[in-house]
Amino acid sequence: MTTQTSRTDHDLGPLEPLLADKDVVEILIDGYDRIYVERRGQFEDVPAVFRDNDHLLEVIDHILASQGRHVDENVPMVDARLPDGSRVNVVLPPVALNGPSVTIRKFTATLVNTDDLLRLGAWDETLFKFLRACVYGRLNMVICGGTGSGKTTVLNAMASLIPGDERIITIEPAAELRLPQKRVVRLEARPPNLEGRGEITLSDLVINALRMRPDRLIAGEVCGAEALHLLSAMNTGHDGSMFTMHASGPRDALARLEVMAGSANPSIPLVGLREMMASALDLIIDIQRLSDGSRKIVKVCEVQGMQGDAINLADLFVFQQTGVDNGKVSGRFAATGQIPKFLSRIRDAGIDMPMDLFTPG
Repeated sequence: MTTQTSRTDHDLGPLEPLLADKDVVEILIDGYDRIYVERRGQFEDVPAVFRDNDHLLEVIDHILASQGRHVDENVPMVDARLPDGSRVNVVLPPVALNGPSVTIRKFTATLVNTDDLLRLGAWDETLFKFLRACVYGRLNMVICGGTGSGKTTVLNAMASLIPGDERIITIEPAAELRLPQKRVVRLEARPPNLEGRGEITLSDLVINALRMRPDRLIAGEVCGAEALHLLSAMNTGHDGSMFTMHASGPRDALARLEVMAGSANPSIPLVGLREMMASALDLIIDIQRLSDGSRKIVKVCEVQGMQGDAINLADLFVFQQTGVDNGKVSGRFAATGQIPKFLSRIRDAGIDMPMDLFTPG
């Protein structure tokens, strides 16, 4: 049995208790009478509904009005944010056939730190020690995975390990990273206004960030031409930079990067582009959301340079799933026995990386 919720001119109707629920990480609305959430890694239906589509549209307008944004049949898709930083995506008919669709990715007020990721099983002690040494050793890293896999959470935790005397510039489509260091400059892209003006892209931000004397660039959700500028920066002295991107695995990440970087300058020969990627990148970290809702690093690959006209990858660590017990995925993180080629670089920088980290079993 569903419950209809009344509202005043200033509330968000049935969204309010869901936004206040700390266990809810995502809210999904597919029409006025269907709301469900992700809670503790699983989707759950919500009994509360909006009165009708007009009621839902009023709440959407209320969310967008504070940011000077608007959505209608002519502009049926829009991204926005709630005052607490939660990300909102709206799609209206005729694009959304089920009625107005709203997706809210909630902003987490509590930072997930490296110890939390250890407790949650995103990595183990050995893998954490390895990745921490890679951060200290200024390796360039890509963190890839699907939507909601935990890429930004892992990026934030790893970037928090950067020494406090370095100048860090973060570049994001929507600001989510919150680093504890004092020398952090946060840049956020901006969509065009109602007149189609004023857009600031991620590419614009990367180009400008290079004029701001960064020690490291930390970028979220790379998805376009900015990839080429980031790769160029990694090849010209900005070691230790990191970014996230959507991909189903390390090989897919390289293929998507190739397309994105190539779109910025189609005149670059394919082999030249791959050589740039192979020279810029050191590690690819693959994160997945497993069947039980847990998020884990499932693979860490070293980018070992070119082999012929292809980029060579080597698995260093993998998550080996051993079973599912009462719906809970069990498994372990395991070294493959592959010794990374960058090991001497790490040790030359005075960073401890014991050989037993790479012992299989």
